[in-house]
Amino acid sequence: MPDASSPSPSGSPSPSPRPSAPGVRSGFIQAIGAYGLWGFLPVYFLVLAPSGPFEIVAFRILFSLVFCALLLTVTRSWGAVVAIVRSPRLLLTVGLAGVFIYVNWQVYIFAVLTDRVLEGALGYFINPIVTVLLGVLILRERLRPAQWVAVAISFVAVLVLAIGYGTFPWISLALAFSFGLYGLIKKRVGPRVDAVSGLSLETAWLTPVAVIQLAVVGSSTGILFGSVSVGHTLLVIGSGVITAVPLLLFAGAARRLPLITLGLVQYLAPLLQFAFGAFVLREAMPPERWVGFGLVWVALIVLTVDMVVSGRSARRVVRPLT
Repeated sequence: MPDASSPSPSGSPSPSPRPSAPGVRSGFIQAIGAYGLWGFLPVYFLVLAPSGPFEIVAFRILFSLVFCALLLTVTRSWGAVVAIVRSPRLLLTVGLAGVFIYVNWQVYIFAVLTDRVLEGALGYFINPIVTVLLGVLILRERLRPAQWVAVAISFVAVLVLAIGYGTFPWISLALAFSFGLYGLIKKRVGPRVDAVSGLSLETAWLTPVAVIQLAVVGSSTGILFGSVSVGHTLLVIGSGVITAVPLLLFAGAARRLPLITLGLVQYLAPLLQFAFGAFVLREAMPPERWVGFGLVWVALIVLTVDMVVSGRSARRVVRPLT
């Protein structure tokens, strides 16, 4: 998923100059590309088997760092990284973002490799609502009535899923909250940290963790990288590319698209993941799971309608002033 520059926790997009038609078309294509790639991530990670989740995440960190370093070199953008490193507070904040994205990656790949793609999709459906909730808990924002309704419906959905399955939906909630907190940090540092520099430093912070994981895997089950097939090896190396490219596409889309449009396109990724889990992998969809997903979708409809209405109201207020 993106580095979470989605709609603000309050859901009230601030007015901005209207982008040109070619810019909007380009941004829309980039957004579809970014969320489409994120939507097909389960397919990519499944073909990395028989490697386990800890090995895959470790190599994803290392090869993402290598790919970002190449991009920084080609684009001569190392100065942006140096500027962040010279600001200890900013550097530590980026490191904290790395912690949350590490949790997100580890839980998600574990979900995919243990036939829980639908639980992962649910986590990303819930994410926009968690982002709204974090706005209240951390940023002390005041929510509109419709946003409270969306949060309440989502809470009921989680209860339905927990009671129906007899287990707490920890994968979905871990994904939603880890990515929500990651997004919150990225919003705070967004003006000073671009996508490539941010991912470069996040993966640099996580490199010791990746090395330790590989050491543990090597001493227990054994590292499979380089021993399965040439195709498998290339796909593991490509995990760095599949991580960075959607981020770059998303960054371009965020600069060109209205926030509301970007907020609507973000549902493409979990929809693709849901379709893959339910209709391709044929994961179980008993009635209680349909009810839980249905409630989440109702909550998202409420949240989206509120976002669109508030966005139009904001433009009406600003228009006479322009």
